[in-house]
Amino acid sequence: MNDAQSKLTLPNLLTGFRFVAAPVLLWMAWHDYPIAFMGLLAITFASDLLDGLAARLTGQVTQFGATLDSWADVITYLTIALCCWWLWPDIMGRELLYVGLIIASCLLPALAGMLKFGRFTSYHTWGVKIAAAAMGLTLYVLFLGGPPWPFQVAAVMCIVAAIEEIVITWLLHEPESNLRSVWDVVKRSAPDNRQR
Repeated sequence: MNDAQSKLTLPNLLTGFRFVAAPVLLWMAWHDYPIAFMGLLAITFASDLLDGLAARLTGQVTQFGATLDSWADVITYLTIALCCWWLWPDIMGRELLYVGLIIASCLLPALAGMLKFGRFTSYHTWGVKIAAAAMGLTLYVLFLGGPPWPFQVAAVMCIVAAIEEIVITWLLHEPESNLRSVWDVVKRSAPDNRQR
């Protein structure tokens, strides 16, 4: 099997779906199809949940897959921000601070990784997973007429998760993928554990 074929795995195809979905989401938002947008966005979120699960279940967890997933996350979140601005400008204007927190939570950890390691990081911490799930769910609450506070809480969760990723970058000596939390990095680098 050549290198290109080895990358055509189910987990990577699920991740790749998000790259394909991004321009379609943009088109739907630009042409004012909010229901279709929300439907495709739900499928996009599902592919994000399933790619990591598929990688673990099939034993296909790779550095390439982790990096691809991180890039897909950034593309997806920036696409969501732009699309939501087009579809719901009044709501986005009211929630601008929290939208800014979510965008910052995507860009700042990536910037920290580029500055320290010269490459994109792909930690996939539990904090990021929980914050992303909360953000995804609360977008629907917000845009379907619910209260804004769940979305605001999710935005704060996103920035807290991003701070954890930046701290992990600061603690690591070389880039790694698929780390559960900053606590695991600290625990692993403790003097007692380094001597074993």
